[in-house]
Amino acid sequence: MATNTPKARTSSFSRNLLAGPASQVPGLKPGPNGVVFLSSGIPDLDRILGGGFSLGSLVMVMEDPEAPHHMLLLRNFMAQGLIHNQPLLYASPAKDPKGFLGTLPNPMSPKDDKPRDHSTEQDKDLRIAWQYKKYARENQPGHDIRDSKIEYCNNFDLRKPLGREHFGGKHIDCVSTQDLTLDTLHQRCSTFLSQNSSGNTVPCGGRIAIQSLCAPQCGYFDKDWDMLAFIKSLKVMVKASNSVAIITFPHSLLSSSFSKRWQHLADTLLSVKAIPGMSIDYSYEDKELAQLLTGYQEMVGFLSIHKVARFNTQVPLVLEASTFSIKLHKRRSLILECLNQAPIDGSSGASYGTSSSCSSSTKQGSLDF
Repeated sequence: MATNTPKARTSSFSRNLLAGPASQVPGLKPGPNGVVFLSSGIPDLDRILGGGFSLGSLVMVMEDPEAPHHMLLLRNFMAQGLIHNQPLLYASPAKDPKGFLGTLPNPMSPKDDKPRDHSTEQDKDLRIAWQYKKYARENQPGHDIRDSKIEYCNNFDLRKPLGREHFGGKHIDCVSTQDLTLDTLHQRCSTFLSQNSSGNTVPCGGRIAIQSLCAPQCGYFDKDWDMLAFIKSLKVMVKASNSVAIITFPHSLLSSSFSKRWQHLADTLLSVKAIPGMSIDYSYEDKELAQLLTGYQEMVGFLSIHKVARFNTQVPLVLEASTFSIKLHKRRSLILECLNQAPIDGSSGASYGTSSSCSSSTKQGSLDF
């Protein structure tokens, strides 16, 4: 007598089987509802997004036509993957995309990678004798405290290039989109993702970084519908793999309808914008904006979060803010902070206390409740 075997229940809320071993893989971190996060390479961005980029998600970044601030996100994203020995596919409209790898930042040394509230000199003098060997070992060249435990997300020094030792023995594929068809780019992405499919026992968290997908230098610049079909196909392939794809695109070159279609396809949608009046030497001309925002001198732009990937849940992530300031701390480390408005001087103009009346009456005098 044949027995009826129960069918496996399938739904969009099924448990992610990768959540178990993910905690043992560098660069991956288990999250709620079976979601696995992959580090963006920016500690503040990981914290804002609730852990990082969701594994299997498509991240899209709208570029600013006035400044290449999207390159800051790409550099940290790619460098973090190489630190964790994760496969990387990089596509760029440049003739030599491999040259961009030389601009990737290097992780900060233990001396520089400190909290912003640095310890005082008196605390340093209180080191006791039995710890001397540990501190002496830290000062030796080539020593890194991360050797014993690899961090999920590193702080990177934008002034130092990534060491050559991080490029050896890794699967790195660089593609130039000049004179390249979308079919060829699709085949390269498909081959890359097939090597990191969900059938693997342990996820490796492959990364795809496509720069300026619709740039005029690309051979498929005028094929709007073909580019839209490519994004749809890439999203499906990434969803079924252990990878994260990030695409930057100059949305100003697209029509309004196609730009909205691209934004709708993104699991996580970001945009970057430069500060008006910023020159190459980080000097500013907008004095009114400098008086309005605190810490304006360290700002280089703004990062807006329009959409966050939502897997295995219908509850959206509540962000502390939708727009953050991009700062270069001491011109070397990239940090994100909420926009803080400076107090408004009542002598220079209108203040918060101008409309002190609680009713619609315009008469001056005591408060009318």
